[in-house]
Amino acid sequence: MAFLFHFSPIIISALFLMITSCIGSNDHTPKPYIIYMGSTLNNSGDSAEISELTHLQILSSIIPSEESERITVKYSYHHAYRGFCALLTKQEATLLSGYEEVVSVFPDPILELHTTRSWDFLGSYYSTYNYNYHASSNYDVIIGVIDTGIWPESQSFDDQHIGKVPSRWKGVCMEGFDFHKSNCNRKLIGARFYNIEDQDSNITNTSSTTTMVPSRSNGTPRDRVGHGTHTASIAAGAFVPNATYYGLASGIARGGSPSARIATYKACSEGNCQGSTILKAIDDAIKDGVDIISISIGRSFVFQTDFKDDPIAIGAFHAAERGVGVVCSGGNEGPDSYTVTNSAPWIFTVAASTIDRQFQSTVVLGNNVSLKGTGISFYTSGHSKTYPLAFGENIPFHPLLTSQARNCMPGSLDAKRVAGKIIVCMNDGWSISREIKKLVVQNAKAKGLILIDEQQKSSPFDSGNFPFAEFGKLAGAKILQYINSSLNPLGTIFPANEIRRFKPAPVVADFSSRGPATLTENILKPDITAPGVGILSAMIPNDEKGSSLFGITSGTSMACPHVSGAMAFIKSIHPTWSFSMIKSAIMTTATISNNLRKSLTNTSNLHASSHEIGTGELSPIKALNPGLVFETTMNDYYNFLCYYGYKEKELKLIVSKKNNFNCPRNTSTRKKELISHINYPSISIEKLEQNHGVSRIKRVAMNVGSPNATYTSSIVGPPGLIVRVFPRKIEFVKGIKKGSFEVSFDGKKASKGYNFGFIIWSDGFHKVQTVFAVNVV
Repeated sequence: MAFLFHFSPIIISALFLMITSCIGSNDHTPKPYIIYMGSTLNNSGDSAEISELTHLQILSSIIPSEESERITVKYSYHHAYRGFCALLTKQEATLLSGYEEVVSVFPDPILELHTTRSWDFLGSYYSTYNYNYHASSNYDVIIGVIDTGIWPESQSFDDQHIGKVPSRWKGVCMEGFDFHKSNCNRKLIGARFYNIEDQDSNITNTSSTTTMVPSRSNGTPRDRVGHGTHTASIAAGAFVPNATYYGLASGIARGGSPSARIATYKACSEGNCQGSTILKAIDDAIKDGVDIISISIGRSFVFQTDFKDDPIAIGAFHAAERGVGVVCSGGNEGPDSYTVTNSAPWIFTVAASTIDRQFQSTVVLGNNVSLKGTGISFYTSGHSKTYPLAFGENIPFHPLLTSQARNCMPGSLDAKRVAGKIIVCMNDGWSISREIKKLVVQNAKAKGLILIDEQQKSSPFDSGNFPFAEFGKLAGAKILQYINSSLNPLGTIFPANEIRRFKPAPVVADFSSRGPATLTENILKPDITAPGVGILSAMIPNDEKGSSLFGITSGTSMACPHVSGAMAFIKSIHPTWSFSMIKSAIMTTATISNNLRKSLTNTSNLHASSHEIGTGELSPIKALNPGLVFETTMNDYYNFLCYYGYKEKELKLIVSKKNNFNCPRNTSTRKKELISHINYPSISIEKLEQNHGVSRIKRVAMNVGSPNATYTSSIVGPPGLIVRVFPRKIEFVKGIKKGSFEVSFDGKKASKGYNFGFIIWSDGFHKVQTVFAVNVV
């Protein structure tokens, strides 16, 4: 039941004093902090023992002797970067941040999980026609998946058609109370877990357990949530014929790179994703020898912090220094602007889109009107039945709760009048998830749920065996009109069915976080879009007999491993290409049209901007042969840090010791504008003043196609924005692989706000697209 309270000013004042008092007292309460100390002292990493001893000595210098029990390190980072995690008071953290060897000290953040047909939709590059690519791969790629662990028995991790484990692999297969070393194989070559509280099974994990002990307190790499199993199988799952989710989405399930190896790092449970643990997992993954790290995790855009206070940004930066690519989900907080996360330029940031498949739920009203909505529900027994219909607004628990009952909020409905009926709920303004609304009516013994959404969702809601259907406002109005005009309204919800080759597709998912990035608008984010809606992939089984071994989920969490898998596929064909070369190949060959041969759109049926889709939809086959690439080097990233405003003292700690780097000597007071000049595959300008000259941006292209080629540029841009490229032609001959050009932007006659377009370089065969986003002020 929900209650409405009214407080007097005196009570509010008292509460405020209590709250501020508690906040003040919390300054003295030790909390976990991450202490980031920059790059390691040598390229092979620092000694674990020496590092931990150094960290303990630092703690001893600031923690009072009477609290010596706090002089302990939760995690010590010592391979790709230096630092540790420990319990500190706010005052101790402030004191420690002043140490010369320390880059930053920040509270250990809680991050969130950004929670088949998709590969066919992306080009079917493992069909018979394209299988020669798979067969000709000449490099064993290892993908490190940092997530909630793995369910090793899944067929997606079968190793029947894969060779021996690469000799360069240095990782381990940690054992737990329900996970043996035999659970690892030639596909799942490594498994680690960390000191996390697994809330699903009340298991406390420890990172030191290496022997089997029959106790639930020892932890395990085994997935108890399903998220990690799902993302790992999307990236590199083996071929599994006849995969299905209770009869839906049947077909061959496979990952983006079925021949790639998987190493799992269980750093999260359902409700606990500590930044310090993720930072430790990244460090371990680099040490173990992975090529690509896939992270479908992030923090809300509301809590975004500086790069040097962000565990994923820190780990990804030092991974890039070691030649390891990091792919991250961009977040599920769309469709508003400025919501994209994991936006550092050295991270490959992924948005989510639909594929050409829809899950349709049909409702037939008592007047024989049939309406087609969306949703996933199925009957494991019996068949569809007709029940009375009731609108939540008409059956509140109390007249004052009518608005809440309209949206089926917890405690708002009269359970007696809910029981035995199909309940109709709105989804128009209250931040209550579809799962909560379902549980509200299901717990009140309803027979089904019909949801009416002002903005129809792109992601189908999976209600299991509880009848469900979702409609937009037009169909919803017909349902409400029928209820209001009938003395005995009735309805039937039929199980979902699958619609393939649905058009238009892809469409940007409504939940997918949008750019521009709040930390710097001079880098275009997100980078790319990939399938993230209604994705069928491996799932952990539940306790029910005959439960599905596959699940259908949506989120940028699902889009991220599509890109990780595609990168592994490309790396297996081009082993000498760097992470940034592969990233560029994917970005400049992305698809910008849908299966109707029209421009990509969002769920509002409007043209999708580059702040929604980045450079476009992932197209792995085209990325194999991009013609030109824009390689973003570590020097570019170092310059980025300079332009962003980091001090020389910080940079000396952050930059790898093997690189004798100094910031460019530039007297400009507007250094952040120079970020646009780093050699990124897209171009973004945060501020182009209409009446103050022209902005000139330089790029260097590398030829990876025919050694003798001439590329000519053309421009597709908005009216009013004057864009020129010099030179218009770049000639490559044998021995000359790089060519530079300059792009000028003049906004004198342009519309104010962001102007989007792209520069196309073509040699008659290749088509290389460089997307630009220019904010005219």
